[in-house]
Amino acid sequence: MAEESATDNMENKVLESSDGSNSARVSNKKEKQKGDAYEVPYYKLLSFADPIDHALMVIGMITAVGSGICFPLMAVLFGELVDSFGMTVDSEKIVGEVSKVALKFIYLALGSGLATFTQVACWTVTGERQAARIRCLYLKTVLRQDIGFFDQETDTGVIIESLSVILLLFKMPSAKRYFFKTGLWWRLSLVLLSSIPPLVISSAVMTILLAKLASRAQTAYSEAATVVEQTISSIRAVASYTGEGRAISEYQSSLNKAYHSGVQEGLASGLGFGVFMFVFYTSYALAICSLGFASPCLCAFAAGKAAAFKMFQTINRKPVIDPYDMKGQKLLDISGDIELRDIHFCYPSRPQERIFDGFSVSIPKGTTTALVGRSGSGKSTVISLIVRFYDPQAGEVLIDGLNIKEFQLRWIRGKIGLVSQEPVLFGSTIKNNIAYGKDDATLEEIKAAVQLANASKFIDQLPQGLDTRVGDHGSQLSGGQKQRIAIARAILKDPKILLLDEATSALDAESERIVQETLDSVMINRTTVIVAHRLSTVKNADTIAVLQEGKIIEKGSHLELMRNKEGAYVQLIQLQELSKYSGEQDSDELDREEIIMNPEDQSNQLISVTRSASKCLSRIENNSHHSSSISVSAAEKAVGECHDPNSTVVLRKDKDNTFCRLALMNKPEIPELLLGCIAAIVNALILPIFGVLLSNVIKTFYEPAHELRKHSRFWSLIFVGLGLASLLATPLRTFFFAVAGCKLIKRIRLMCFEKIVYMEVSWFDRTENSIGAISSRLSTDAASVRGMVGESLALLVQNTSTAIAGLVIGLEASWQLALIMIVMVPLIGLNGYLHMKYISGFGVDAKKLYEDASQVASEAVGSIRTVASFSAEEKVVQLYKRKCEDPVKAGIKEGLLSGAGFGFSMFCLYSVYATSFYAGARLIESGKVTFAEVFRVFYGLSLTATAISQSGGLAPNSTKAKTGASSIFALLDRKSKIDSSDNSGMTLDNVKGNIEFQHVSFNYPSRPEAQVLKDLCLSISSGETVALVGESGSGKSTVISLLQRFYDPVSGLITLDGIETQKLKVKWLREQMGLVSQEPILFNDTIRDNIAYGKETDATEAEIVAAAELANAHNFISGLQQGYDTLVGERGTQLSGGQKQRVAIARAIVKCPKILLLDEATSALDSESEKVVQDALDRVRSGRTTIVVAHRLSTIKGADVIVVIKDGVIMEKGNHETLVNRQDGVYASLSSNSATTMK
Repeated sequence: MAEESATDNMENKVLESSDGSNSARVSNKKEKQKGDAYEVPYYKLLSFADPIDHALMVIGMITAVGSGICFPLMAVLFGELVDSFGMTVDSEKIVGEVSKVALKFIYLALGSGLATFTQVACWTVTGERQAARIRCLYLKTVLRQDIGFFDQETDTGVIIESLSVILLLFKMPSAKRYFFKTGLWWRLSLVLLSSIPPLVISSAVMTILLAKLASRAQTAYSEAATVVEQTISSIRAVASYTGEGRAISEYQSSLNKAYHSGVQEGLASGLGFGVFMFVFYTSYALAICSLGFASPCLCAFAAGKAAAFKMFQTINRKPVIDPYDMKGQKLLDISGDIELRDIHFCYPSRPQERIFDGFSVSIPKGTTTALVGRSGSGKSTVISLIVRFYDPQAGEVLIDGLNIKEFQLRWIRGKIGLVSQEPVLFGSTIKNNIAYGKDDATLEEIKAAVQLANASKFIDQLPQGLDTRVGDHGSQLSGGQKQRIAIARAILKDPKILLLDEATSALDAESERIVQETLDSVMINRTTVIVAHRLSTVKNADTIAVLQEGKIIEKGSHLELMRNKEGAYVQLIQLQELSKYSGEQDSDELDREEIIMNPEDQSNQLISVTRSASKCLSRIENNSHHSSSISVSAAEKAVGECHDPNSTVVLRKDKDNTFCRLALMNKPEIPELLLGCIAAIVNALILPIFGVLLSNVIKTFYEPAHELRKHSRFWSLIFVGLGLASLLATPLRTFFFAVAGCKLIKRIRLMCFEKIVYMEVSWFDRTENSIGAISSRLSTDAASVRGMVGESLALLVQNTSTAIAGLVIGLEASWQLALIMIVMVPLIGLNGYLHMKYISGFGVDAKKLYEDASQVASEAVGSIRTVASFSAEEKVVQLYKRKCEDPVKAGIKEGLLSGAGFGFSMFCLYSVYATSFYAGARLIESGKVTFAEVFRVFYGLSLTATAISQSGGLAPNSTKAKTGASSIFALLDRKSKIDSSDNSGMTLDNVKGNIEFQHVSFNYPSRPEAQVLKDLCLSISSGETVALVGESGSGKSTVISLLQRFYDPVSGLITLDGIETQKLKVKWLREQMGLVSQEPILFNDTIRDNIAYGKETDATEAEIVAAAELANAHNFISGLQQGYDTLVGERGTQLSGGQKQRVAIARAIVKCPKILLLDEATSALDSESEKVVQDALDRVRSGRTTIVVAHRLSTIKGADVIVVIKDGVIMEKGNHETLVNRQDGVYASLSSNSATTMK
């Protein structure tokens, strides 16, 4: 509780300090253009620490000072040793003098080990704590933003990438040593201090440059994360449109930008560090050494400053509409009077397009008001204003006579219940989704709400009942099932004001009738606003308002409006009646009915009526479709999802070969790696040469004055030469390894993403492969692999070369003393090995847990309107906090072990020094070595020990890298069961369109207990239109999913023109089919690009416009300020439901398939648009095999064959006339219910 309170206090301080003017928004493009200059001050990176963190940081800094002082103290002791060797003439006295200094080294070893342990442990623990806290705070401040923020300034992918950056940023080592000795030999110190200005200047220049480059790379990775999030969340649409290649291309484009920034960053870092080393060698002062070691820390901080900018910008942003603002009135209750008075409004993302210009409407308490009209007329905007997603630019929204702005936002939203046109569920259980409607809801209350929403029947049939997980965005349920859960959630809230935006649109006739009756009873004594296209659902409303272009053109009850035969309402009624009796598509949103997974995301594919079928087929056959895929040995253990015990062995074997496989993957960069290794070896040899030279220089200090002056000039030139060599070698090393590392990371990310998009659809049904988990995996796993490649590999090569060179120098000078030291050096290596083994187990668990947390964040941000309408922000944040608790504990444990490992390394290092000098004194005493040889051995072997110790310091990074690499290879080794990138398989020269289901049985892999289809047999002849009808969950949409090979049947065969679909090339098969789905999925791009997505090759402007005209979308698109270049927003949020559906239909018209799959294609359209579009669809399907999934039977009367499915079994089959006249028949009963509903 104390920590939460501290976090809230910090947040309030941040918000108070923020400038209120930042509500003026900046577009994403401008943000990206200016992104290079954006960074935050160093101190802000640690500004969210609580008292415990402050204590840990103080202790960490004090012990860091202690650890840093150990090096200058070692220099002091080293000076005493030099004096002991150089000034003691009597060799017999040397041992006694050296023994005293050696004992001081042991004390230093103990102090250094303890200080290093405390320093590393404190900074790691506080880093984990602050990372978790700031992730929660960042998510909290994201969720508190107004909806306009999500429309304009960010999207889900950017936020998930930012959460990953926070994790990496705060887990980096937080303290280095910056201390040098000044107390002794002050004249020498002044000379050495003169070298500090160039160090400071070069450091400042490098930091600024690195921050800009890091910001550019972060922007590119955010773009890549957005591509991932959009693709995975719409995977069925991507698969249906064979859009995997386009997604991969967009992802690769973003990675290319990040690659170039990464290489430039490596070069800048190398130049900066090269200047450090040049100054170091030219001054040859050991005291400056620790400042040189600060360079990598400065690089990490520079990158952190840039990466953290957008995060802090969001945290500091004061939302215009703040759900956490506790100010405002809270009444005992409200009666429910609503008035919109003289409203002027345009969406923040489209300020030039006026939605309302002086709009007014009054809704008395306890009455039901229906808003009807064409798509885009402003109906849903009224709902958004009432629930206060937006504030009008002028005018007032009044509830009980009070401006809605005067109420506390959380309180007033608690009085409003919203059921939207597109139901949004979270990836949890059915029970938890319904419980969002009310805090602390009891199981009895949840069951009662389920019963009222007519959802109990299908829930009871599920093996786990209310505990059934619904999948990402409810993907495990049909559309009707999702809608009923959304209604149950709203019923549980027991609101005073009920907002129904096509609340029953996704239900079949029987369910709709029952739910409508339920809603009618729920609406009693509540103020209700209904948005509807299907006018049969609003006839009982007290007032019906007809909207057109943001104005009310008619208003009255159903009977009153029907008296005006020339009125707009009567015209809408006539259009629907005409639609009903002509057997064309009704304007309701239909239920997609399978018990489990639906192809909800396959946004509408159709065919161009401007081309003949023969031309279309020719075009498809002449296209060459090549998609690369990684086909490695099948290992079913893909990222923790395998249930096959044999695959565990495969994974374990691969894990042992991780380094080798990474090396093979880096094979194309062998030239860069070789050049980098050469530069690293040169860089590594400079230090041993420096040591040998320094041992000779020490000897000259005891020469006569005239000899000392002569030799000092010579040695100064030598050291300048070493500095120049280092200035050249260091940037070359970092540049070549940066090129190799960045290319590998780019390749890994691209291979993983390519592998993911070609996975079978059932792979995405698994909890561990949710959108958030995949996004987090692509970000963190690839980044952690840099622990094996790039700068870490360069340091490993350099340290190895240094160790070998030091060993050679030591053995050459005195093999006896060298062997004594060599015996002790393995202690350091053993420590590093044990350290790596101990911490290797923590990475996997923490990674999985952080993926779970990322999924919570991804769902909440992607469904922000639902979260806001239910005031569930705090509930999401608390859930996210709980998900972060376990990985934080694992990280703290890892930090303690890391500290112990580093501390022991430092203890061993100084102990080696003490032992070596004592042994050297003994050897000098016995006359076996000379003074200079002792120092050569010391320098050589101490360099070896230091190199091994530093290599041991890479253990945490390499361990995390190995964990990440194992996860990556597990993914790459898994072969997709239905791979559209696989070019094997048959293709047909001429597709007739004969389809047959032969004894097909099926259950979804995620729910093997629930059988969806049972021995289904169905033949569909070429050019025939077959309609599938039945209740929700009967298996209708499953037939379409199987036909497109999103899944394969458990038993039985599906054939196309007599050829089994499993023998056909997957991509080619899907190209023959055009799907128009119930829920339109649009990508966060322009309308033009969304329509063009339907065509494999680039669609011309004429084709795009023609498709839009056929879909009756051209007029509304032309009316937009930017026309076809209008951005539709994430998942099309900037368009109304009807507008989205028409854009989706236009996209489908471009495809021109031989088989047409219509799953309520016109469900979101108003009556007028629906009739025009239905005419177009009827023309398009002429001569093509067509399968129509329908609940509204008026839409399928003209079908050649109507198939009635119930519980996965065909109950009846025939044409409309035959079935409707069959007494006690299922179809006749459905038809009767549908007619009753229409009345």
